[in-house]
Amino acid sequence: MKKITLAVLIALCSAPVLAQQGGFLDPNAPQAQTHNGQQGGFAGPSATLTTADKVKSLNDNTWVMLQGNIEQRVGEDTYTFRDATGTLTVEIDKKRWNGQTITPKDKVQLEGKVDKEWSNVEVDVKNIKKLP
Repeated sequence: MKKITLAVLIALCSAPVLAQQGGFLDPNAPQAQTHNGQQGGFAGPSATLTTADKVKSLNDNTWVMLQGNIEQRVGEDTYTFRDATGTLTVEIDKKRWNGQTITPKDKVQLEGKVDKEWSNVEVDVKNIKKLP
């Protein structure tokens, strides 16, 4: 009876460790990338569909929606996004993947806010959705 109880406890404790919740899958990465996502999404101001090129001229904290592809990971939570007008740096926290696995071939819709600093413009992504 003790062995069965021990086996059940080990199985229950290790289940969350084995769960994998998506993220960006870079085919050129030397090691596997894993992210633990959270359930839920973003609920906030409506974002206007715009382009990577136009984001660069928008005001700081403007809510935007972009559609295109995430090309590569360039930092821990930093990625290069591309649409028909050009490229843009986007920041996507691990919790924003929501269990989705995205590759550079997948078209995505990103919602977030423009983050302007002195010499840098990026979008802080609050919601990411893989498009069909």
